[in-house]
Amino acid sequence: MLVGEQPGDREDREARPFVGPAGSLLDAALEAAGIERRDVYLTNVVKHFKYRARDKRRIHQRPNAEEIAICRQWLDAELALIRPSVLVCLGLTAGHALLGRELKIGRDRGRPIESELAPTALLTAHPSSVLRERDDAARHAAREALIADLRVAAGAC
Repeated sequence: MLVGEQPGDREDREARPFVGPAGSLLDAALEAAGIERRDVYLTNVVKHFKYRARDKRRIHQRPNAEEIAICRQWLDAELALIRPSVLVCLGLTAGHALLGRELKIGRDRGRPIESELAPTALLTAHPSSVLRERDDAARHAAREALIADLRVAAGAC
């Protein structure tokens, strides 16, 4: 089970998770890690797209603690139904919501984290953060780190 922050603009419009640019990057990373997307349950901590309108564009805004708490009942229901053997939090919003506020990407990413939610849980970067890296070299390094983290998850299955 992979859990992100919230739907993006395309995800909101299509009512499916990870179908935009970050979803394409995630698909490629899953494939490189030897994971079939159809074998993964994808969801988000927050179930609606929070945005600020700018001209004709909808600009992402990070959900606040109240929005995360309100949506938690749906995420808990998903966890209860899926009963994942591996829980991967994509980004700090998901990591903090599910695994605790003390997590840090630099320190905790890619290593198993103890959790009652799944036998194996881990934190990695959200694919959208890979896309926001400052240059090609940084994007490449971030993509390789995401793939390495997904390989850890695959090895725990």
